[in-house]
Amino acid sequence: MKKMLSIVLALTLCVSTCLSLSGCGGKNYSYQVGICQLMVHDSLDQATQGFQDGLKAALEKEGKTVEFDTQVAGEANLCTTVINTFTAKNVDLIMANATPALLAAANATTKIPVLGTSVTDYADTFSGNIPENVTGTSDAVPFDEQAKMMIESLNLVEGDKVGVIYCTNESNSLIQYNAVKELFEAEGIVVTAYTFSETTELQALVTKAASESKAIYVPSDNTVAQNDTVVGTICTDKNVPVFTSYGGGICYASLAIDYYQLGHRTGEQAAEILLGNKKPSDIKVETLTPSVIYNEELCAQLGIEVPQN
Repeated sequence: MKKMLSIVLALTLCVSTCLSLSGCGGKNYSYQVGICQLMVHDSLDQATQGFQDGLKAALEKEGKTVEFDTQVAGEANLCTTVINTFTAKNVDLIMANATPALLAAANATTKIPVLGTSVTDYADTFSGNIPENVTGTSDAVPFDEQAKMMIESLNLVEGDKVGVIYCTNESNSLIQYNAVKELFEAEGIVVTAYTFSETTELQALVTKAASESKAIYVPSDNTVAQNDTVVGTICTDKNVPVFTSYGGGICYASLAIDYYQLGHRTGEQAAEILLGNKKPSDIKVETLTPSVIYNEELCAQLGIEVPQN
């Protein structure tokens, strides 16, 4: 009798749970979206939050809901593992936050829509052939304006040395290095790359770069950004100004986009796809207008005059 009672109770609980989840499949949402973020740091975190907010807001207007499966890979070679869990679940859409995540997603599926964000150059990433199921937003900023801003604000002249610090595991950083190198060298400024592949190399590398450079330029490199306190501390101690493409507290100045708004726009793109209004191939890769930012406290410490305008 006790055994029979236990079975009845178990069945009652099962039925109750199934009903509360709108059916035994447990699905109480309209869409399921997988988010693969390369690593934890402020810019990528903001982009992910902006994406979630933007997509939820756009879907709510249509009476739809979304469930997010958000995973942080931690390093580039683990993005494939994360993406494979999404394809196995057959999610409705994948958001790839940073270039390694985007490449992993594009290599894993041609059917599931893939939206990238915090990616600098889609054409270069895919050798000029962006897959039909891929689109998104770019964090690219005009390199000529960045170079001009550094030259004018630091009074750089022919023969001055600028060091560029980036991780060799990030292809977009090489693109940015080559772009600013050409622009600086056109003005007679000497540009040197200081590269690393492991973060254990970063402290010694930055110390060398700061000792040999009048200023440091950091592209939108995720690995450097995750460890930018190391860069900022060493360079400030040596009175060497740092300019970044992504903002952050270590730079005396930056020309950067708002990563939350970048992610938000990606979420709006995702809504258009999920609602069936557009296919990924119908949506051009977008970027935002960057903002000029000066860190007045750090500029005062380094003896840099902040322009009045």
